[in-house]
Amino acid sequence: MTNKNLVFTLLLLCSFALVRPQGVASTPEYIKELTSSWTGERFDDGRPKVSDALLKRLKGIQMEEAWGYLRGHGYHNQYEGNWQIIHPDSIMTGRVVTAQYMPLRPDFKQLIKIKGAKENRDTIGGSNSWPIEILQAGDVYVADGYGRVIDGTLIGSNLGNAIYANSQNGVIFDGGVRDLKGLRDIEGFNGWTRGDDPSFIKEQMLTSINAPIRIGRAIVLPGDVVLANRYGTIFIPSHLVANLVLASEVVSLRDQFGFQRLREKTYTPGQIDTKWTDAIKADFKKWLKAYPDSKLPMTRKELDNYMNSQR
Repeated sequence: MTNKNLVFTLLLLCSFALVRPQGVASTPEYIKELTSSWTGERFDDGRPKVSDALLKRLKGIQMEEAWGYLRGHGYHNQYEGNWQIIHPDSIMTGRVVTAQYMPLRPDFKQLIKIKGAKENRDTIGGSNSWPIEILQAGDVYVADGYGRVIDGTLIGSNLGNAIYANSQNGVIFDGGVRDLKGLRDIEGFNGWTRGDDPSFIKEQMLTSINAPIRIGRAIVLPGDVVLANRYGTIFIPSHLVANLVLASEVVSLRDQFGFQRLREKTYTPGQIDTKWTDAIKADFKKWLKAYPDSKLPMTRKELDNYMNSQR
């Protein structure tokens, strides 16, 4: 064997040694690669741990503001609408745990069951309970059920109670649910789904947990943060959440200022609904200084730093 061939063989053997078997759930290392732009704290599974305080503030952000911010940063495929919502007047935010379902194939199902057993998952019940078992407080269970409702009901009220017990949150399913009345009776639980049906899940199987999935026209990664309300769902990359929230809060303050000045007839609609003049910008900054700190959605320091960065 030549030296060249020997080196190639050794490199090939090393590459095989480094390959880790693919399990049902993505490894923490893979999730860290997917979310490499995040520099903060992480969960043990590798997902970014966006703070509860930011999740709370995100509830006050309008869908159009979040959508516009993401589009401005090159993320054009993060929104999905046309949902049936269990409690339409409620807003949900949280850290995403993803799951993908596919039509059942016996040989693949058997492999998933074997790999699930190696990951110490419950192989007695259905695999649709596996994503629920790993949910933590503040998580949102997001599943690609490829739009199937009849025989594609991913949960009923029993699993719905388990989801809420673990996450204190709800679900977003590109698929169906059953026992809608029971789900509605779970205080604090909510769901964005494609519909409900009395049927049980049938000829459908879980294929992955915490891998990238598609929800309608949106791409979703584990550790994304979701904003869900009656106007749709938007999945925000973790590293953009803080700046998106702050920028959107400032837009809301600008709107308050503009509405007030229009009611006072200080400016015309044409002056407010276009690029502001230096005089209007100066008026806005003066208005912000008089705005009570207790009513600001952000800290005064955050606001000042943001305004200074826009010069």
